[in-house]
Amino acid sequence: MPSIDSKDIHKIIVACDAGMGSSVMLASQLRKQLKETGVSVEHTPVNSIPDDADVVLCHAGLAARARAAAPGKVLVSFQVFLGDPAVTRLVSTIKNGGTVDA
Repeated sequence: MPSIDSKDIHKIIVACDAGMGSSVMLASQLRKQLKETGVSVEHTPVNSIPDDADVVLCHAGLAARARAAAPGKVLVSFQVFLGDPAVTRLVSTIKNGGTVDA
């Protein structure tokens, strides 16, 4: 399983599928929460995850497709778009230091 140290995280991709807006809201929320860390947050379709992504964040229903689109990347999947514990843990780890596991 890939993992990454918080100091090596520079770009988070919020990968989505249908573009319903929930993942856009999540990306916007993450940008605000991580503003002072220098980590950029981008929103892309799950099939277009860029090579320079350090962490990919996606809904659990898209995890298999995200893994296929970005093999070897640290993938954090979540169940709920706003307030999911996995997302909260990711933000906390980036701010406080530690390792993020796929």
